[in-house]
Amino acid sequence: MRFTPLLFAAVLSFAAAAQDWPKQKPIHIVVGFAPASTTDLVARLVAPKLAEALDQSVLVDNRPGAAGNVAAQQVKRAAPDGYTLFVTSVAYAVNPTLYPNAGYDPVQDFVPVILGPSTPNIITVNPAVPASNLQELIELARKTPLSYASSGIGTTTHLSMERIKQQAKVDITHVPYQPAQAVGAAAGGHTQISCTSMPPAVTQAKAGKVRAIAVTSAQRSPALPEVPTVNEQGFSGFDDLTWTGFFVPAGMPQDLVNRLNSEINRALLAPEVAERLAQLGLEWKTNTSGEFAAFLRAEIEKWSRAVKESGAKAD
Repeated sequence: MRFTPLLFAAVLSFAAAAQDWPKQKPIHIVVGFAPASTTDLVARLVAPKLAEALDQSVLVDNRPGAAGNVAAQQVKRAAPDGYTLFVTSVAYAVNPTLYPNAGYDPVQDFVPVILGPSTPNIITVNPAVPASNLQELIELARKTPLSYASSGIGTTTHLSMERIKQQAKVDITHVPYQPAQAVGAAAGGHTQISCTSMPPAVTQAKAGKVRAIAVTSAQRSPALPEVPTVNEQGFSGFDDLTWTGFFVPAGMPQDLVNRLNSEINRALLAPEVAERLAQLGLEWKTNTSGEFAAFLRAEIEKWSRAVKESGAKAD
């Protein structure tokens, strides 16, 4: 590569700015979803810890819209200088197949910093539904029309249930809801079933407002250890998670990526943060940027296949 004087000056300027990080200005964490969403919760647990560690203000900026696409398109245009982070969900891996034009390339436009907490999806039913496990629910669906609420078209809660329907060869009508409202649809009897992430469902299940019958992870969730997995109930190949992830725009120096990874790892290990995550049914273990990148490639492939097989299309 041949450096012109102008390009060489730009490289030197950027290197100097990277050395000053994070002294120059506040850090913004752009969240792809609304306040009170799981991604927002994770961002707001990490932000004060990051601010304390870096001795710099860390601001959380919610930019909901198009399942995280609006925020992704904004952040990909930001300077790769460590002052703009993107926190989103597994929708990041789903959207490039679900939308005709998601507005970003999940591999080329961002650098994965760290995989944040994740949760299985959980299938719950209204207490009046005469089914205490997944097989009984499937048999009931063969005899009478049933509907299920999910957290929206193309979410993993929708795609997980569609995968179950495909394996069981049964029809259950899908009714998309906003994420915070989906479990309430089953609790209120608007649908017989809901498939959601764990955080909004755990409290409802423990209060007896819904009955939890299956989780979509490979292992049972510590938050509701009595609830069996989908795989334990006659199905195979399920390890469907709703996860959060931290990203930065492509082109950020690796030393800054590594520093952010280290500090966010430390923030999520804080006892009070770990306790709050456990209360919500969110699980997490330390990981590197490289480990997250490998996980992300597998997730993009898996959910691309699930979207195509389900026929799901974004509105």
